[in-house]
Amino acid sequence: MLRFLTRRTAACDDFPSGRFRFAAIYVETANNDHASICQIGVACVLLDNSIETWTTYVDPCTSTWAFTGLHGIDASTVRGAPKFAQALSILEVPLGEITVYQHSGFDRSAFRAACTALRRDEPIWDWQNSVTVARRTWPELKGNDGHGLSSLKKHLRLMREPVKRLFSLLQAPSRSKTNGLQRADRCEVTKKNKVVTR
Repeated sequence: MLRFLTRRTAACDDFPSGRFRFAAIYVETANNDHASICQIGVACVLLDNSIETWTTYVDPCTSTWAFTGLHGIDASTVRGAPKFAQALSILEVPLGEITVYQHSGFDRSAFRAACTALRRDEPIWDWQNSVTVARRTWPELKGNDGHGLSSLKKHLRLMREPVKRLFSLLQAPSRSKTNGLQRADRCEVTKKNKVVTR
């Protein structure tokens, strides 16, 4: 649920710059059609383990908004937002140079479906699944709460305040990879949309 974020319009090209170790990506869809991406969030982990985030609403060009109750996004939210092709043009090159983590396979399947709808190949990114990393890093969660995002947020004691929910969603895969066996249990959010893990 990324609903608390301010709307990004067609001028959404302010993607973070710098040398990234990897990125975590999260999407929301308007409905059961995986191609109906209506929001994309990316957390880029820099060499110093700080995290810069980028998000944009996406106009999925649909009249079916079955998931509005889950994420709060509807047709009025995405009015004036870029279409998927424009958002992808911003992400394709910078994410092509690093590993891209998703939590389970949904996010990649959404990108694949949206690219198929555009009759183009999906980007050649080094996709990895943060669930695999979490299972190796925190085996004690198996059979308890599992390795889903809500379980990892609880286990990592991530912040609950509404303004920090994006970090909670995107931070779990980033923290799994960044801190691995160190099992970090706190993070700080600065006013510059950076999260520094410790």
